[in-house]
Amino acid sequence: MKRVFITGGNRGIGAALVRHFASQPDHVVVFTYNLGEAAAQALIHEIDAADRVKALAMNLMDPNSIAQAIHQSLDWQPGFDIVIHNAASKADGLFYFLDEKAFFEPIQLALNSFFHLNKAFLPHMIQQRWGRIILLASLAGETGQAGQTNYAAAKGALIAASKSLAREVARKGILVNTVSPGWIATDMTDDVVGPEHLKAIPMGRIGQPEEVAQVVGFLASDASSYINGTTIQVNGGLYC
Repeated sequence: MKRVFITGGNRGIGAALVRHFASQPDHVVVFTYNLGEAAAQALIHEIDAADRVKALAMNLMDPNSIAQAIHQSLDWQPGFDIVIHNAASKADGLFYFLDEKAFFEPIQLALNSFFHLNKAFLPHMIQQRWGRIILLASLAGETGQAGQTNYAAAKGALIAASKSLAREVARKGILVNTVSPGWIATDMTDDVVGPEHLKAIPMGRIGQPEEVAQVVGFLASDASSYINGTTIQVNGGLYC
């Protein structure tokens, strides 16, 4: 049995990830939410696998909330084999107009997830000499995006940190990789994706959350046994 921990699993790509792993009978899933308890419970009801799927409240800007969620998850399961850092926040705006909170919050949230969760769950992976750590980045973190210096900094930091951690733990049987989506149909993109974006994508459409979840699922499996420290783009050919 594989135990999976997913941050930000109540909507969008996160919900697709929960559905993907919960559909596999040999997996149990913990997913977190911040301000979406109703959506989280609805997702569990939809999946109809309450014995294998658990939702926990966690605010990644609050160390006490992080510690409590980690404690609750380890009370339910002795450790986690697959950790997926999906939760993110963004506050788009031109850099000149961003205040300090708007600039640093997306960065702090991303790095809090990376630091606290990996520190908590790595010992189990090291002991069993098998593990998967997967981070959700963004095209903005690779190429930059006007109006998203804060979000790009957060995602770029995750890409860089994942490459370093991948070097540290590879000989322990733990693989660390990043998935970088382009424009994906979620509530975060509903109000920003227009015809001009579709023209820029060679495939002529935005992606679906399930298409990202399939790639994450591959990286979480034994089929990815020689992939480490890399970033896989899921963007329909949109690279700049």
